[in-house]
Amino acid sequence: MSVDDLQAPAAPAVSVIIPVLHDAAQLAALLPRLPGRPRCEVIVANGAAGDAAVGGVRRTRPDVVWVESEPGRGRQMNAGAARAAGAWLLFLHADARPDAGWMGEIERADAAGAVGGCFRLRIDARRWQARVIEAGVRWRVRWFGLAYGDQAIFVRRDLFRRLGGYRPIPVMEDADLVGRMRARGRFWRSSLGVTVSARRWEQDGWWRRTAANLRILGLHLAGRSPDRLAVRYPAWRDLGGDGR
Repeated sequence: MSVDDLQAPAAPAVSVIIPVLHDAAQLAALLPRLPGRPRCEVIVANGAAGDAAVGGVRRTRPDVVWVESEPGRGRQMNAGAARAAGAWLLFLHADARPDAGWMGEIERADAAGAVGGCFRLRIDARRWQARVIEAGVRWRVRWFGLAYGDQAIFVRRDLFRRLGGYRPIPVMEDADLVGRMRARGRFWRSSLGVTVSARRWEQDGWWRRTAANLRILGLHLAGRSPDRLAVRYPAWRDLGGDGR
């Protein structure tokens, strides 16, 4: 066989980037749900290098690309994106579960010329409060164009790099990225869902958590700096920016 006969492995269509911080159980449950190469590349960006539980998951999944990073979702997702080979990047939380067919949805967004997009939020709870919050999130995305990271944001890799990735801000880095994406072209709002854990709402109280989220959104839209928001709402800073 000559050198000309050798072919490099095909680049994946999508690189899935999962930031984790002491999320071993959620990560172990998520990884088997994701397709592998050649169509999909999975990258885990770990913000706690000494986490033995995540290390145990790592030993069982040599097919996954593992990246170590300083903690903070923006930093971790940038570190994962720097290693990505896919034409599209999908940023997925460890406790999120995208609907079947999510790769086809990104392909449809690609064919439509979209610069990026997000999925429809579903909360893993049967309570009526969850349905009200889901409807509110759909309204927020439709009328304000603001999607948060728990909606599994996806973006063209070349655009993400031109934008400089996630900005080094303590909160609202996901909404900030979406705003910069929308300034470059069409943002795809998928009808497919991504199901997220209800644990933050259950821990803090459904309306207390929702009211805090709305206050932060209002202050963000009013131009309050991310640094001031992080001081006022340290839970968002500590969780990497989206309060969930």
